[in-house]
Amino acid sequence: MLYCRHLIFPLFTPAMRLFSILLLALLPLAFLGVMVAAPLWALADYGGSVEWQQTLADPYIRERIQWTLIQALISCVVTLVLSLPIAWTLARLEFRGRRLILRLLMLPFVMPTLVAAMGVLALFGARGLLLPGWQDTPYLLLYGNVFFNLPVMVRATYQGLRQIPAHRLQAAQTLGANGWQRWRHVEWPVLRPWLAGGGCLVFLYCFSGFGLALLLGGSRYATVEVAIYRLIAVELNMQQAAVLVWLVLAITAVAGASYALISRRTVSGTAVQAIAPAPCRTLSQRLLLAFSLALLFLCCALPLAAIAVQAAAAGSSWRVLWQPDTLAALWNTLRFTGGAMLTATLLGILHAALARRLVWVRGITFLPFMVSPVCVAFGVLLLYPEWSASLPLLIATYALLAYPFITKDLLAAWDALPASYSAAARTMGANRFQTGIFVTAPLLLPALRRGLTLAAATCIGEFAATLFLSRPEWQTLTTLIYHYLGLPGADNRDQAMVLSFVLMALALAVFLLLDAAEKKTARV
Repeated sequence: MLYCRHLIFPLFTPAMRLFSILLLALLPLAFLGVMVAAPLWALADYGGSVEWQQTLADPYIRERIQWTLIQALISCVVTLVLSLPIAWTLARLEFRGRRLILRLLMLPFVMPTLVAAMGVLALFGARGLLLPGWQDTPYLLLYGNVFFNLPVMVRATYQGLRQIPAHRLQAAQTLGANGWQRWRHVEWPVLRPWLAGGGCLVFLYCFSGFGLALLLGGSRYATVEVAIYRLIAVELNMQQAAVLVWLVLAITAVAGASYALISRRTVSGTAVQAIAPAPCRTLSQRLLLAFSLALLFLCCALPLAAIAVQAAAAGSSWRVLWQPDTLAALWNTLRFTGGAMLTATLLGILHAALARRLVWVRGITFLPFMVSPVCVAFGVLLLYPEWSASLPLLIATYALLAYPFITKDLLAAWDALPASYSAAARTMGANRFQTGIFVTAPLLLPALRRGLTLAAATCIGEFAATLFLSRPEWQTLTTLIYHYLGLPGADNRDQAMVLSFVLMALALAVFLLLDAAEKKTARV
């Protein structure tokens, strides 16, 4: 074996290694080119300077642009303000249930947008449990944005607080600095890039969101994404839609680039000994804990609880579960997700392997995150009209939105692997292939499971691309819920709520798989 190894390895010249890299790059880069770059380039053929002027001169379009920017900025500010006390409580105070709450912060993230929208309607809609009759106000969309994005900002703020060295705070306290001075001169400089990065992500999600805006915004508070959908599906105005798509892409590209630049400042080359959480001792700490837990319940848990309550009270509307349309929608959801997961797994692994060798490939990992599903679906329809409403195109779009989760988690785990493991394997006579199969792959399996669960959650709750690219007989649970919401009558609304509960249960199952993977990784 050793003889063969020494005989074969010299054959791997630099030219051959370059050729292997090119072969490795072919599939993920070609996929991004076909599904992102080429469709976006096709949009350039629509709408010249005259169309830009006409579109932006339209008062309705200007109102949609202004409202989209305003709601995204307001959501950033609100989530930032609310995240500070919650994250500080989780990072500095030790209390029963703290670790559980840290794990549950991922739950709203895996929930489909339609589930979140239905939860908000269950609280504030025409038959809302808390404050009924608020469906024609802007507050529903803002609340929905907070539901989705508060956990994102809390996690970013929490991670920033954990990067503050304990010895710096202790030194400042020894020198006589009070609480405000320690915050201003020690904590705030470290925390600032984490808050800025979280703010960029929240802005990106809120600006390019579709499902929440479609269900909660109505016609008066529709966002640019909803305007694009209506221009295409209702008015068949491709030129104006293309102008708005390019506007969305430009703004999301700026937000994504800002996040990438800011994220570099959060990377620390040295290990940091964070401040250990301490038990609540003072009255102010107990009040802060109660306030933080109340915020988390009101902003994140209450909409999901409202869905469960209204679904339980739906009575005979539960018969919708045995109707042929529901069974077909469930089957379509599962088979589309399964097909997309197979494709996403292959793409995610290859992209991660390539990103380990080429830095610029690492930089485009989040490209599908920066392009909204509406923009992708519109570009795909323009470029591949003969493939519209085809199953391969739909599954490819699902995979495009899902595989970056796999790549991201694999890359993080791969980068953290000690180089000594591979060196030890090669010392014992293993070649590169054997090292990858028997050493690297088992160590990456927890990260792969984590990425797969997040990717599966994305596919199960996908709504925008399905609305654009699927056939009527390809209804999924998300499009079926939207169908029932568009029908008059309380029974149809109750049936939509029951289906939302089922979709929530599927997302919860995905979350439990993710949580199990996280706990197994922590034990290892």
